Amino acid sequence: MAEWFVGPIMDKIINSCSDYLEEQVGWQTGMKKELESLRENHPKIKAIVFAAKQEQQEQQRELSEARETGSLPTNDLIGRGEAMEFVMQWLRKPSNESRTTSRYRNISLLSIVGHGGMGKTTLLQHVYEEDEITKEFDLKIWVCVSNNFDLKKVIVDMLESLKKERLRLETLEALQDSLRTEIMSKKFLLVLDDIWENDEKQDKSKWEKVLVPLAYGKIGSRILVTTRMDSVGMMIAKVIQKKTEIFRLGGLVEDQCLQLLNSHAFADVENPNDYKRLRSIAGEIVKKLLGSPLAAKVIGGVLNDNLDERHWTKVLNNYEFRKDDLVRMWIALGFIQQPHDQEWSMEDIGGRHFDDLNDNFLPSDINNLSNLRYMKLSENCISLICGIGKLKSLQKLNMFHLRDVSGYRIGELENMNDLCILGINCLENVKDAEEACSAKLCTKRRLANLTLCWSNTASRNIDLDENVLDNLQPPKCLRNLIIKRYMGSAIWMNNINLISNLEKIQLMDCLECEILPPFGQLPFLKILELFDMPKVKWLESNCNGNDQYRAFPLLEYLHIGRLEALEDWFEAGVAAEDGCLFPCLIKLLLRNCPKLKELPSLPPKLKSLDMENTGWTTLNFCSNSNPIPLEKLEVYNCPNITSLLLADEIARLAALRDLRITNCPNLISLGRYRQVETSNNCHLMLSDLSISDPSVLLMEPLTSIASLKGLYIMYNDELVSFPNEAEQWFLKVRSSLSELHFEYLKSLQSLPSSLESLSSLQQLYIYKVPMLRELPNLPPSLKGLKVRKCHLELKERYREDGGSDRHKIAHIPRIYISTEY
Repeated sequence: MAEWFVGPIMDKIINSCSDYLEEQVGWQTGMKKELESLRENHPKIKAIVFAAKQEQQEQQRELSEARETGSLPTNDLIGRGEAMEFVMQWLRKPSNESRTTSRYRNISLLSIVGHGGMGKTTLLQHVYEEDEITKEFDLKIWVCVSNNFDLKKVIVDMLESLKKERLRLETLEALQDSLRTEIMSKKFLLVLDDIWENDEKQDKSKWEKVLVPLAYGKIGSRILVTTRMDSVGMMIAKVIQKKTEIFRLGGLVEDQCLQLLNSHAFADVENPNDYKRLRSIAGEIVKKLLGSPLAAKVIGGVLNDNLDERHWTKVLNNYEFRKDDLVRMWIALGFIQQPHDQEWSMEDIGGRHFDDLNDNFLPSDINNLSNLRYMKLSENCISLICGIGKLKSLQKLNMFHLRDVSGYRIGELENMNDLCILGINCLENVKDAEEACSAKLCTKRRLANLTLCWSNTASRNIDLDENVLDNLQPPKCLRNLIIKRYMGSAIWMNNINLISNLEKIQLMDCLECEILPPFGQLPFLKILELFDMPKVKWLESNCNGNDQYRAFPLLEYLHIGRLEALEDWFEAGVAAEDGCLFPCLIKLLLRNCPKLKELPSLPPKLKSLDMENTGWTTLNFCSNSNPIPLEKLEVYNCPNITSLLLADEIARLAALRDLRITNCPNLISLGRYRQVETSNNCHLMLSDLSISDPSVLLMEPLTSIASLKGLYIMYNDELVSFPNEAEQWFLKVRSSLSELHFEYLKSLQSLPSSLESLSSLQQLYIYKVPMLRELPNLPPSLKGLKVRKCHLELKERYREDGGSDRHKIAHIPRIYISTEY
C-alpha cells in the first residue's frame, strides 16, 4: 500500500523550491529545466506527496486550527448513504435521560470507529453541514484533537469554534468557565475529531476536565467522536457516565470503491467510457485498496494526472521507496522539525520515526506462519491481516472484524480448530446461513470463550440474523458466551444441551428477544449479564414453582440493566422455599427495570445488592433465623420503595457495612426494632452511609450507629438547611466519623453547626453546593478541606491572601477552595 502512503510531493517540493529561488536568488542556468524534468520523471515521489497532502486534507490537522468543513464534494459520500442516515437519525432521536441524576444527563454520545482513511471525518463533515442539523442545534462545535492531546488546546479550540476568535485565557479554570458560559442552557452538537489514546488513565483524567463544563448544556445535546480505537469511545462514555454507543465505519464494497476511484481518476473527462482499457486497469487497482475511500481518492488523483495506459500500469504494479528518500521528503514537507537541543539531526529523527512505523506494521507474509500459536496485537492490527485463516494453530483471536472482501470473510475460521478464545464482529457482513456455516464453530473442540457481535442495531434483516446465529452453534465445551446487538428472537440457546457447560453469559442490545433461554437450568452458570433487552418480561420461563426447583443453582453474579419490560423473575410465579432461588448468588445489580417485582426473599448468600429504578416496594428477607451475609446495600432512584425492613432484622444484619439510600421519595420506614433487639441493644455496624434526605437519619436503626466512618449527603435539590434533630444526630457519631461529603445540594445554604464537635473528622468535601456562603466552625482534628464549584462569596471569605474568615480554617493543613470544577 506504499503507492498511496504519501502523494505528489513533487508538485509541492518543486513549487516551493521554484518560489524560493525566484524570490531569493533568481533563476540559475538550467535550474528551471532540471526542476521541470524532476516534476515529470518522478511519479513515485509524486504519489508519495499527493497521498500525504490528501491525508492532511482528510485529517485536516493544523497545529493551531480546528478542522473546517467548507464546501464538500458530493462524490465523497459514495457508498456512505446508509452511514450518514444512521448518524442523522441518531441526532434526531429524542433524549430519554432527562430524569436521571447523572451530571451529564443532558448529553448523548456516539463514536464513529474505523481505520484511517475510511472517511470518518468526511462523513461527519457532511452531517455537520446539513441545514437540518444547523436548525436542530443552538450551537455547533468542531474540534480536531489528533494524537498530541492537549486539554487546554482542546477547550481553546472549542471556544474558537464558538466565538470565531482565538482567546488568550491562561488558566484551565478560566477556560472552563468561559466554555460553561457559552454553552449554558443551549443545545449543542460537539464533534471531537480524530481522538487517539496514549495512556488510558491520564487521558481519562484530562477528558474529565475538558468535558465537565458541557454538563451545563441543554437536554438533547450530542457528542460525535471519530477515532480508530474502540477504547476511545469506551473511555469517553465512562467519563460522561453513558453506555458505549459505537458505529463502526468499515471499508467500501468493491463496486462502491471503484465508483469512487473512477470519479477522481476521470474527473473533468467528458466521456469516461472512451477509456475502456483504463477502466479495466482501474478495476484491478481497486482490488488492492481494501475498500479504503482515502486510498481510492488518492490513487484516483494520481491516475488523473496522466490518462496513459503505461502510467496506469505502473501504478497497478506498485512502486518501492527507499527509507532515506522518504525521510528527506518528510523533512521537505515540514513533517519533521529541528529539535531544540541539536543533539539529533532531522535525518536521525526521521529515521527513528521510520523505524518505529516499521516495527508497528505486520510482516506482509504473517499469514504464512501456519504454526503460530500466540499473537499479541491490537484489534486494529489483527483486522489488517488478510487470510488470517492460514494461521491454523492460533489459539487466541479476541476479535475478528468481518468484511465483505476476500480474506476477511467468516470462512477464514473454517480450519482454525485450535482456537480457545474467539470474537467475531460485524456479523451483518455475513450474507447468508451457508456462509455462516462455513466457520464450522461446532467443530472447534477447544473453544472456551466466544463473542458474537453485530456492529449496530439499525436497519437489519431479522431473518438473516436468525439464520446466521443458528449456523454459529459452538461446541458443547464452551464456557463463556457474549452476544451483542443480535436482532433476532429465536436462538439456539433454547437447546439446553448446547449450553449446559456455560459459566458466563452476557447478552447486550438484543432488542427483539422476548423470551430468554432456560438459563436457570444451567448447572455451572456463575455469571449472567443482561443489558438493553426491552421486550423481555421474565428472567426464567421454565420454572415450576411447585417443584423443588433450584433456579440458577451456581449463579454468583447477576447484572440486569435496562430491561424496561421485565415484570417478574419467573413466568408462572414461584412458590419455592427459601434458598431455592439463586442459592449461591453473591452480587446482584438491577438498573432501570421499573416494572420488576421484588424477589420472594433475598438469596441466602447475597453480599452485595445494588438497585436503581426498579419496581420494588420493599426488601424481603429469608424467614429463617440464619445470619444475613449482606455487606453492601445500595438503593437509589427507586420511587416505589416505601420500606426497607432493616430494623426488623438488625440482629441478623451484623455484616452490613455500606448503605446507600438516595432519591427514594416515598420511603417512610426502615422498619421497627423488635423487643428482643431493643433489650439486647443491637445496632447496625455501618462504616459508610450515603443519603439524599437527612430525615432518613432519624429512622430506626440509623438513630444509633456509633461505628460510622464515612457519611455522604448528596443529590437533593430541595434541602435548604438541616433540621435541629439532624443537627443533634451528628453528635452521636462525633467519635467515629472521619470523612464527610456534601455533594449536589442545589439549595443548601448552611451546614450543621454541630460539625465543630466531630472530634474524629479528618476530611471534609463540599462539591456543587452553590448557595453555601459560609462554613460553620470546624473541628481541630480536620486534616483536609476541599470545596469545589462553590459560591464566589465563600471563596472570597476564605481565600488565603486576605480572606475575612481565613483564620477560622487556618488550622487545616490541606485546603482547596474553587468556584470551578
